[in-house]
Order: sequence, then structure tokens, then C-alpha cells
Amino acid sequence: MAHGKTSYVCLPCRASYKQPYPGHYDHDRVCPRCAEPLIHVGSAFAAPKRRDTAAWRTLSVLLHAGVRFHKSCCGGPGYRPRTLSEVRERIAYARATGEPFAQALVRRDLP
Repeated sequence: MAHGKTSYVCLPCRASYKQPYPGHYDHDRVCPRCAEPLIHVGSAFAAPKRRDTAAWRTLSVLLHAGVRFHKSCCGGPGYRPRTLSEVRERIAYARATGEPFAQALVRRDLP
């Protein structure tokens, strides 16, 4: 049986790659286009189209905040904002309440 694969992303190239899960002795993975390090985003990741710059900016904010797309016990990764306006709302909420950015970004509904 073949081992599962997971997604890696190169933000400068706006490219996503499926590769085997990282092993204990694996080295850092690099983009085949630009040789920059790839970011492990998880197996439940669906990449936006390369020309959708707003979606890639949203993804960049999520990844830099530490949010990933790993499967949970009940299926997918849970809620993730899809637009920059949703990200702005959650960041404003986090600043107002003192909640960590990563936690506010994955919150489905804001109070």
C-alpha cells in the first residue's frame, strides 16, 4: 500500500505540490521553480488558482500566523477564512479582545 501524501506550498511562485509526509530524517523541501523553502500546509489543503492573487494573499496571512490545513478527527481542517475582508475582521477582533491571531483566524463566527 502506498503512503499518503500531503501538500506543500511555495508562496512566491503561488504553487502547491503533493509530496510524501515528512519522515524523521527528511531534509527541508525546496521549490523546484525558485529553490525557496516549501511550507508544509497539510493534507486537507486545496490550492487556489495561481491567478487569484487575493486568495494567495489570504493564504499567506494564514500561513504566517501558523494556521495549517491538517485533517481533524471529524473530517476536514475546520473553518478557514477565504477572503481578505474575513481576515481583516478576525484580526480586528483579535486586537480588540487580546485573543491570539491564529485562534481568531480559525474562529467560524465572531461574537
